[in-house]
Amino acid sequence: MSPHLDDAAFSVGGTLATLAAAGHEVTVVTCFTASVPDPAGFALACQLDKGLPADADYMALRRAEDAAAMAVLGVTPVHLELPEAPHRGYDSAPDLFAGVHDGDDVHLDVAAALDPLAADIWLAPQALGGHVDHLQVLRAVAALDRPVLWWRDSPYVLRDPAAVPGPDLPAGLAEVRLPQDLDRRADACACYATQLGFQFGGPERMRTALAGLPEVLLADARAREVAGAAVH
Repeated sequence: MSPHLDDAAFSVGGTLATLAAAGHEVTVVTCFTASVPDPAGFALACQLDKGLPADADYMALRRAEDAAAMAVLGVTPVHLELPEAPHRGYDSAPDLFAGVHDGDDVHLDVAAALDPLAADIWLAPQALGGHVDHLQVLRAVAALDRPVLWWRDSPYVLRDPAAVPGPDLPAGLAEVRLPQDLDRRADACACYATQLGFQFGGPERMRTALAGLPEVLLADARAREVAGAAVH
């Protein structure tokens, strides 16, 4: 489960690629991908600051980038049509990291969309960094009580290795490291052209930054058992 169109690749793409190469059916469900006509204010600024014109369909560009990245990883993308936080009343970059607004119940929509999905194991964000969309996905997935491997949110963990998870992360988890194809992760991340300058300072800096970032996941006993079976 990925909040945005890049989070899963940046954070756990090497693990996803290895699972897919081993013959597992891997699907990445990205929650906040909806195009919103005529964006204004902070929502519009989020595309203008990446050099895109006001009349561009920013999210359509990002969905195309994501489809290309998922093809590199060998996994299937699914895009839920829910709006990102700037389209839900969050009006500045600091506001994205200042906690979930009262009345923002989008986690209920996320949970309703995810509940019918069947999988042996789920992978979802710990919400390191505290972005409201990550917090909402964490809350939704935790409420569904599935076997989950919780991944460290990148690039936030690069910026603050001591970042703490969101409050809805279950207790009693232990570290899990599955085989990872980190070169393929970097190749997939290179597909997100609109994001690389903003997030990393360009494609080469992205590769350098991610090269030293292993994908460490957290899991309870049930998820560890399923994960162990998946790689044998």
